[in-house]
Amino acid sequence: MKDYSILLYYCYSPIADPEAFREEHHLLCLELNLLGRIIVAAEGLNGTVSGLREDCEKYMATVKADPRFKDIDFKVEPSEQHVFTKLHVRYKPEIVHSSLKHLAPQEKTGIHLSPADFKKMKDQEDVVLLDVRSDYEHLVGKFKNALTLDIENFRDFPEKVAELEPLKDKKVITYCTGGVKCEKASAFLLEQGFQNVYQLHGGIIKYGLEEGGEDFEGKCYVFDNRLTVDVNRVNPKVISRCYICQEPSDRMVNCANPTCNIHVPMCEACGATMEGACSDTCKHDPEKRPYNGTGYYQKETNGYNPFKGLYRKEKK
Repeated sequence: MKDYSILLYYCYSPIADPEAFREEHHLLCLELNLLGRIIVAAEGLNGTVSGLREDCEKYMATVKADPRFKDIDFKVEPSEQHVFTKLHVRYKPEIVHSSLKHLAPQEKTGIHLSPADFKKMKDQEDVVLLDVRSDYEHLVGKFKNALTLDIENFRDFPEKVAELEPLKDKKVITYCTGGVKCEKASAFLLEQGFQNVYQLHGGIIKYGLEEGGEDFEGKCYVFDNRLTVDVNRVNPKVISRCYICQEPSDRMVNCANPTCNIHVPMCEACGATMEGACSDTCKHDPEKRPYNGTGYYQKETNGYNPFKGLYRKEKK
């Protein structure tokens, strides 16, 4: 059994004083030696963290003990080590930047489908699978026959919905990495007059964990040191091609030129030849980072302080 766990989770539930809660939550994570990224907003909580299995279990029990988060759905993946090097617990206006602040998914959103129900329904003739992730995410992996949108960020999703008008008579199932984007995407589709809107509860990650990931082609992009993870244990397939040589490759990298930093598939051979850069211009850029063979570049940790952000003083 692996000693570490990776947790992916979210919960839309009102938090009366999110800034005070952010501080309490930050302290909890420090006490449990967790690393990762957590966003706290008035509308809820969204995070992905890693830690020792026992510490992660304590964290999940503590969060679920709060009545506001009793229904939170943790996706738990075993790991041999931390997949983060820092802890950031931040207060923001939304738990996912969506430009849809007026929507409250806990009040109205698409029908949640369990991974098992999603598997039964996804291939029906009147069903459309809608990927609501960014283009660099679905470039490296998506469900077979899914409809993808050309968006750089989720906040661009509302502008693309007009293109989906011909699908209003279909059953639309949205999906994303862990489910959080689907909550507002589905709610917005309903607001725009779509009648039969569903969402894959727990996202791609939960579908892989519970149903083996059948028909998810390629790899799933994740927001930690791993960059991508395998999901499909049933009928895996590589769908992406190396940005340089166009040979099949699902190895995702960030361009070694920090000014560029695009997310693209790149095979190991081209990674070595190009020193992790996506072009000759980037390869010879004076700011290019030393290629470490992975294509993942951790932000500078100089001066990193895990207690940064704990601004409040004890009341006298």
